[in-house]
Amino acid sequence: MKVLSSLMIVALVVKFRIISSFVVELGKENVLKKEFIRYIKYRSRSLYSISKDDILIEESKINSESKVDKLKEDSNKLGNISEDDSLIKDRTIVSRIMMGIEPTPEIIGIMTIYFVEGAISLSGLARTFLLKDTFNLGPAEMSALSGLFTLPWILKPIYGFLSDGFPLFGYRRRSYLVLVGLLGCASFALLGIENFDGIAGDLTDDVILKGSVVTIMLSSACIAFADVVADGIVVERTRDSNDGDIAGGLQSLCWGSASVGALISAYFSGSLLEIMTPREVFRICAILPFLVAVIAFSMEEKPSSTFTKYQVTDQMQALLQALKDPAVWKPTLFLFLWQSTPTSEGAFLYFMTNELGMGPEFLGRVRLLTSVAALVGVWGYQNFLRKIPIRDILLWTTIASAPFGLLNLILISHYNQVLGIPDGAFIFGDDIVLVILGQLAFLPTLVLAARICPPGVEAVLFATLMSVYNGASTLGTEIGAGLTKLLGVTESNFDNLGLLTIICNLSSLAPLLFIGLLNDVGQKTILEMEDE
Repeated sequence: MKVLSSLMIVALVVKFRIISSFVVELGKENVLKKEFIRYIKYRSRSLYSISKDDILIEESKINSESKVDKLKEDSNKLGNISEDDSLIKDRTIVSRIMMGIEPTPEIIGIMTIYFVEGAISLSGLARTFLLKDTFNLGPAEMSALSGLFTLPWILKPIYGFLSDGFPLFGYRRRSYLVLVGLLGCASFALLGIENFDGIAGDLTDDVILKGSVVTIMLSSACIAFADVVADGIVVERTRDSNDGDIAGGLQSLCWGSASVGALISAYFSGSLLEIMTPREVFRICAILPFLVAVIAFSMEEKPSSTFTKYQVTDQMQALLQALKDPAVWKPTLFLFLWQSTPTSEGAFLYFMTNELGMGPEFLGRVRLLTSVAALVGVWGYQNFLRKIPIRDILLWTTIASAPFGLLNLILISHYNQVLGIPDGAFIFGDDIVLVILGQLAFLPTLVLAARICPPGVEAVLFATLMSVYNGASTLGTEIGAGLTKLLGVTESNFDNLGLLTIICNLSSLAPLLFIGLLNDVGQKTILEMEDE
């Protein structure tokens, strides 16, 4: 019996070492180890003292099993605590990625819409080569059409009026997302038809070109409409939230999603054109707006009556009232001036392809880098600029942009080859930096716009502000197209491209003459606005 008791003690010691080593890995060994030590000492004395009494031994064995079961249960509890800690850690990681926003199905749906908005740039390079190589357009014509393609984005207030004031099939948001998603899918599918001229019959190239332009504009309008609806939902959630951090976090999350979409599409845009025709790429793009139609059903929305509280006249009055606020129209006016300066991007594209021999794959890399730059801009704003006055942000981003754009003169004059630097090292030029600076200047304005939107006109007011931004960009593109035509820059003549670059970059400093528009609201930081 003593031998049996000794074996039982040895077994308990072995169990103790196994379980305690397991608990050590969990970082909880101290509590469980003390419990085992006390128990083993007790069992040692008990077993030797009652070795002649079989009944007591049996009772002790039962008690031993009970104790071990309890210790196992405690060990399992410690394991559960560790699992809970791991779950908390995972949630913390998700919280950081989501910038503190709860990842509900609606939030995921909103992020998807913004992702599609960024990813649809996959069609941008295909559109460029369709017009450049298939329809043989020059740089001035290309720049003019590029401005025309942004026209649907200027009409965003109209989409806002429709979404806010006229529910479709009982819903103000969901139904419109389904409609524009399906129309956008059909538009890209139509652009993706190969040998379109053969199918259409005896249509002239001019008619086919005009039809393609209209279809491209329709697809652009569908994405713009979806963007307006998503903006309205974002503004509603921002306004209704009691947490001031939601404003900046949600805006950054949305535009970050768009940048991720642009990043992914940029990676494939050039490489796909090396193995596909532009029309084949359009067929792939048809999937993206269809995704918007599907994700629309995740939007949390109560059915609305045919006539809502805010009719068009009420919306107009509320919109005009909001635009009278100096905190809105002053920074908006400065943003318009800042964005409406001319650009030489269209002419420089032809210089890269026709003069330097850069193909679609390289241009895709350029787009990839600009998408990364946009993400850097979102990250930089969220982490470093929320405590800096808006006026200072816009001032220094504008000043910093000019010299970087002038670096293209080295490439245009081919002086980089004299220095032994490859052309690829200078291709990126001011575009990369301007994307970062543009994001840093644009995001504070988004937060400001979201915080002042009154109920019922969320989509239309926010769309109006974005329309101003897009209209200014269109104006700058058209001015650049006019200068390109005036200076005689063509697909084969780049003698005055350097002069065009100088004019465009120096003109970007002109808006600083109106920096006084930001003397009032521009003195506030984003954190101060979110706390109001």
